[in-house]
Amino acid sequence: MESVKRAARIVLFVLALAGAGAIAYGFSHAFGTGEGGGGVSLCSVGSPKEVALETYIQAHAEELQQPAGTDDTPVTFVVRPGETAADVAKRLEEAGLITDAELFRRYLQYEGLDAGLEAGTYTLRQTMTIPEIAQALQSGQQPEQVVTIREGLRIEEVAAEVAAQTGIPESEFLALVTTGWRATDLANYGFLASLPPTATLEGFLFPETYRLPEDATAYDVVARMLSTFDQRVTSEIRQAGAERGMTLYEMVTLASIVEREAVIPEERPIIASVFLNRLAAGWPLGADPTVQYGLGYDETTGTWWRTLYFDQLGVESLAEIDHPYNTYRYPGLPPGPICSPGLASIEAVAYPADTDYFYFIVNCQTNDGSHLFAATEEEHYANFALCGGGQ
Repeated sequence: MESVKRAARIVLFVLALAGAGAIAYGFSHAFGTGEGGGGVSLCSVGSPKEVALETYIQAHAEELQQPAGTDDTPVTFVVRPGETAADVAKRLEEAGLITDAELFRRYLQYEGLDAGLEAGTYTLRQTMTIPEIAQALQSGQQPEQVVTIREGLRIEEVAAEVAAQTGIPESEFLALVTTGWRATDLANYGFLASLPPTATLEGFLFPETYRLPEDATAYDVVARMLSTFDQRVTSEIRQAGAERGMTLYEMVTLASIVEREAVIPEERPIIASVFLNRLAAGWPLGADPTVQYGLGYDETTGTWWRTLYFDQLGVESLAEIDHPYNTYRYPGLPPGPICSPGLASIEAVAYPADTDYFYFIVNCQTNDGSHLFAATEEEHYANFALCGGGQ
């Protein structure tokens, strides 16, 4: 009798093993993707912890293949030395590159990739899936180039700088930022909605130092500039301008004038207040840089920002020069921005100093780029007498 019981137990054990094998085989064929591909497969029976992880991954198989968004704009992401998979997952979620940090972390663990994250700089996109991002972060530092665009450059100067630093042809860059951008998904940036129908991207090519892929195109560069503008010019800044009755386009237009006028950083809000006071009073802005912008490139001096000597211009006053950007001749803002303003100048327009100034003149006594400000014509003439010219 005991031998019969022992034989029965052996048969039951063999049947149990066969059943487990059949279940595992069934799961592997139900969920697996075969060799290659970006899917996941349940192919073995391990510890309870491993089985739980496999079950979790299979339950989220569809989510793994769903990108975080539809924006194909390149996003620079830096993995810092010593960061854990959890650290990286959290920052990827904060950057909008994934929607579920926990799923990303567990996917890395499931695939054995969590220990292979390489410190370095990566170019990622919202349109990448979790498996694609996970693989990308295994490749280490990617070849890159550094491009620096300083504040106060007009688009022709930006194009020249980009060409000099990347080799991208000026003509290709200019074609994109003047008219070509409207035929691409660059036009999908919401903040560009306030631009007039014929406007270029003048003023919105945010000045910054950019780390770009070695093979970056004109589109890649412009996309990074617009993305940076969108991030740096916050909703609070835009709302502050809106409360003054200004669209974002008008804010950037005035900020571009402040950018060209200001030399001393702390004077930006004061200069902005002067122009806002003039606008409120219905005065012409009377800003030299707008005249320079309208005159364009000066072959003699080789600059886009020529010095305004009356005798060389053949006029007795700047108001005689007839072009739409001449704010001595035409009241209100010019048709659009005249350069790419930095964040400080945009903030100066959003949060100007509270002054009653209507005039300013270069302080010839210090020769440091600072200005003398005045509330009345009498005060202005006194400053004018000290320096012999001004606004």
